[in-house]
Amino acid sequence: MKQRSTTRIPGKARTSSLTPGTGNSAADGQAAQTNRTKTVTVKKARGRTTAQHRWLQRQLNDPYVQAAQKQGWRSRAAFKLIELDDRFHLITPGTRIVDLGAAPGGWTQVAVKRGAAEVVGVDLLPVDPVPGATIIEGDFNDPDMPDRLTELLGGRADVVMSDMAPNTTGHAPTDHLRIIGLAELALDFATRILAPGGAFVAKVFQGGSEKQMLAELKRQFTQVRHAKPPASRKESSELYVVATGFRGPDGEGED
Repeated sequence: MKQRSTTRIPGKARTSSLTPGTGNSAADGQAAQTNRTKTVTVKKARGRTTAQHRWLQRQLNDPYVQAAQKQGWRSRAAFKLIELDDRFHLITPGTRIVDLGAAPGGWTQVAVKRGAAEVVGVDLLPVDPVPGATIIEGDFNDPDMPDRLTELLGGRADVVMSDMAPNTTGHAPTDHLRIIGLAELALDFATRILAPGGAFVAKVFQGGSEKQMLAELKRQFTQVRHAKPPASRKESSELYVVATGFRGPDGEGED
């Protein structure tokens, strides 16, 4: 059996469980709802703006943040993938998965926990090793990356997922265009590495995918849906596009 990489990548160490979440993966999605903790009150501090104070207050009292810290997930975003997977059944035992923009590693943890056979995370930022996964510090747009990942996976990927998002500007049209640009790059990459029948998941903003991207998704996949998992904050404009049934580079998977 091929041994997966556990090489430490330079960066700030994070403490996380080797087996994050609950003992039963099927119960992971309920962790935040069943997690009961006392409300944390944050005192105002000199030098902290009102906006910073509100953010900290919200963060410390967020049930998903509390559940992630308690159960060893590296970020609250892990629950977004858990909820998407509970709904769409993307990760099954034996699947090969690529996690684009993997830092800090929460989605990679979920993929490993849910039984993926091979998981490779890619990010420009350093990511501490995730037991059971291979982490690459690099740019997924590099020309040799598809071949490199295919070799690491032992074949084409069954799922390409991306929780990447650019820094927001506060100007909704600009932010929408920027995140769609990232999603389009991820889609282009996915079509070069996915196996027929594979799935693609990527973050977008409300307003859905641009017409051009949506048309390409429908051409490449048999089913395309948008979803907002409960872990996505209500005030956030983020959505996820979930495309399944990749037709293959030559339409092999086409109906």
